[in-house]
Amino acid sequence: MGFEEVNARVLAATEAAGRKKGAVQLIAVSKVQPNERVAAVLEKGHRVFGENRVQEASEKWPDFKSRFSGVELHLIGPLQSNKVRQAMELFDVIQTVDRPKLAKAIARLAGELGHCPRLFVQVNTGEEPQKAGILPPDADAFIAQCRDMGLTVEGLMCIPPAGTDPKPHFSMLSEIANRNGIEGLSMGMSGDFEVAIASGATHVRVGSAIFGDRDYG
Repeated sequence: MGFEEVNARVLAATEAAGRKKGAVQLIAVSKVQPNERVAAVLEKGHRVFGENRVQEASEKWPDFKSRFSGVELHLIGPLQSNKVRQAMELFDVIQTVDRPKLAKAIARLAGELGHCPRLFVQVNTGEEPQKAGILPPDADAFIAQCRDMGLTVEGLMCIPPAGTDPKPHFSMLSEIANRNGIEGLSMGMSGDFEVAIASGATHVRVGSAIFGDRDYG
């Protein structure tokens, strides 16, 4: 599909949903993508990217950030407690805050470092045991706990179960956000980002549709 087509479809879906231009931010998910593909999208002027692993991002993005100004990097994969400092020094947004231990580590290091990335809470809307994310019944209390630590929760993020209708999951995330006064909604990927935009997404995470299939070999 490519970057231009995906970007055009995001803009069209935003307009079709009766939302203002620029209401939805396209996150180009560059995990496990060759540097030349990432550079090609950067050269087209795009600046918002997502990575799943701190280690991979730390090897890839310092050089890109030195070459291209205005890059905004989102962590969209699970964050291990021993990688929190490294993540906070590299990423502009952490979308996968999902447990009290992690929130406490971020709050402590924010005091030490004097800054904090923007934060999203990941909600496991499908309550899948193998998937990261706070469970929906615990989300309100966890958001309140984060705020009590002095953390600002800017948004919520979810990954609906594969092979299911994503709409109920997007609606659930929106409902949790609304009752907690949260505006950011990171939901929707290559196969369903237009549905997510119609459901109120403010951020969509698109990888293979932009860059092509990943090579995990």
